[in-house]
Amino acid sequence: MSNNKESNFHSSTAQENGSTLPLFYKSPMPLDAKKHGNLSLKKNFGFGFTKGVNAVPVNMVEMPQICHHYPIAFSPDENATPVAILGLRDNENLFINSTNDSWEENIYIPAYIRRYPFIFSEIPNSDQLTLCVDNVPDIIEEGANQPFFDNEGNPSELARNALDFCKSYHAAAQQTLEFSKAMANSGILIKREAQINVTGNRRINFSGFRIIDESKLAALDDDTFLDWREKGWLPIIYAHLFSGSQWAYLTRLLNARLEKEAA
Repeated sequence: MSNNKESNFHSSTAQENGSTLPLFYKSPMPLDAKKHGNLSLKKNFGFGFTKGVNAVPVNMVEMPQICHHYPIAFSPDENATPVAILGLRDNENLFINSTNDSWEENIYIPAYIRRYPFIFSEIPNSDQLTLCVDNVPDIIEEGANQPFFDNEGNPSELARNALDFCKSYHAAAQQTLEFSKAMANSGILIKREAQINVTGNRRINFSGFRIIDESKLAALDDDTFLDWREKGWLPIIYAHLFSGSQWAYLTRLLNARLEKEAA
């Protein structure tokens, strides 16, 4: 007789200019040379900030890489945000080494995670974006190990690289928004529940996400299908479908962790 456990994916998909802070961020502050000339990014702070999540947003352009390592699902809300599933239990990331906060070796790390602790914030009544950093003790320190500004008050190489990465991420996120809304409006997304059999004759019912239904995709009208092909969305859709094979990999990771917990 199996013991069933309900689990859902939890991923904040709030917009970065909204009232709710995006996933991982606690106190993002705009970087200012006059105010933060003596501040620095801590070295090797690791990926411990991701321990308590089992899904993160992904951008459309990275889905062909994501699909080789994580299942890709769509959020149940109207935005239909694509997400990478990181774990099968609530508040658990299976790709984190709990002893040193390192990521699983040879596994692609989603851009949303690699962007942290930097993020763009929209300036009120303006189209401009300003670079922010999460102002938390685990990330920020005083000193010159990895400063945000040089002695003349100019952005350091670290800050310039962060700015470039955030620019690229922001552009990719805008493209993804168009793609995901089209998927939602097309009617091809369906709710799905994954039933995972794990060590100890137990079953986890993982729900709260959507996937593309292949039969509905095949039934799309020609105009829509050709429009999506013209926009380059078909490889992205196929990457999502292909990613379904990664549920088995997640199950192996969870079983390995359960065996350690039982030891």
